[in-house]
Amino acid sequence: MYRIGQEEIDAVAKVINSGWAFKIGGPIESETLLFETELKEKMGCENTVLMTSGQAALTSAMIGMGIGPGDEVIVPAYTYISTAMAVVETGAIPIVAEVDETLTLDASDVEKRITKKTKAIAPVHIQGFPCNMDAIMEIAKKYNLMVIEDACQADGGSYKGKRLGTIGDAGAFSFNQFKIISAGEGGALLTDNKQIFERAMIYHDSSAIAFFGNQLNSFTTELFCGTEVRTNNITAAIMRVQLSRLDGILADLRKNKKYIMDALKGFCTFIPSNDIEGDCGTTVAFRFDTAEETDAFAQKVAGVVPINTGKHIFINWDSIVNYRGALHPAKNPFNMPENSRPSYAPEVCPKTLDYLKRTVYISVNPDATKEQLDGQIEAIKAALK
Repeated sequence: MYRIGQEEIDAVAKVINSGWAFKIGGPIESETLLFETELKEKMGCENTVLMTSGQAALTSAMIGMGIGPGDEVIVPAYTYISTAMAVVETGAIPIVAEVDETLTLDASDVEKRITKKTKAIAPVHIQGFPCNMDAIMEIAKKYNLMVIEDACQADGGSYKGKRLGTIGDAGAFSFNQFKIISAGEGGALLTDNKQIFERAMIYHDSSAIAFFGNQLNSFTTELFCGTEVRTNNITAAIMRVQLSRLDGILADLRKNKKYIMDALKGFCTFIPSNDIEGDCGTTVAFRFDTAEETDAFAQKVAGVVPINTGKHIFINWDSIVNYRGALHPAKNPFNMPENSRPSYAPEVCPKTLDYLKRTVYISVNPDATKEQLDGQIEAIKAALK
């Protein structure tokens, strides 16, 4: 969470004073529906749904795509476990693919992992780094696959002028504590596809969607049993203010990241970018020749080596690696006869592990002063020596 203040307090107070926090009905206009409308306008897409988390949005999107037992979804070997867990929640199997030097999904490796069971590709804009969406969309078109963008770490970022999360068939944002805009928890689904939207709406709130307001107006999808990851007007009120802050936060992140990188040109190697202008600017990423150099630099600048970030690395997805896709054995996708049990051993994606061992992240503060940035730059230069 980068910026939060009195505006969010006032927005929450308005909801509390109304005595109605439920998303539908009440004496004031729904903050949830207002947020969804404003998010659509900001991102340039046809449909949005505010939910409880980014994983809820990913799962709802995949359910909306009709993904289930017998299907496979290709995910990057470097992403938070939620991406893979969303696949498993549908009854399908996640297949890991390498990331390239940008630390985003390697399109050429994706193509090698496509089988007759492949239903979708899930590119992840990790750390706000845009994926090579041209290459991914080209492969998806070639093999008639769906694309679900995991933009949970990239709220508001873009690729060649189009917002991340709106390029594929559906996208997901996260609004938890550690994201660019935040209500502590929350997420959103984005899609231009009416069928995905209708199915996702029903799935995310199947116990109540038919009974409150006119949420099913114009729907052609029949009701089915899903889950309940509906959110509320307090979360939405906070997110409306946060959304109004988004472009300013991104502008300052990008400005400060550029300032740091410009000052360090010639002193180090940065990882390449698929679109540095669309990059969210949250992170400066350095690349080294050896793991030893990487660790030494990281210790000096309090940087993060991504190989050490636990559940972001496929070999650390314990429940996935050990094929525990559900508590009840009969509901575990890895036990279903339609599905296989792919290997998640380190040798499945060695390039990814190598890149992650030789990369250091330094976070960017959008509110840093010039003096603070200059001090950070000097400390980095000293560490590079």
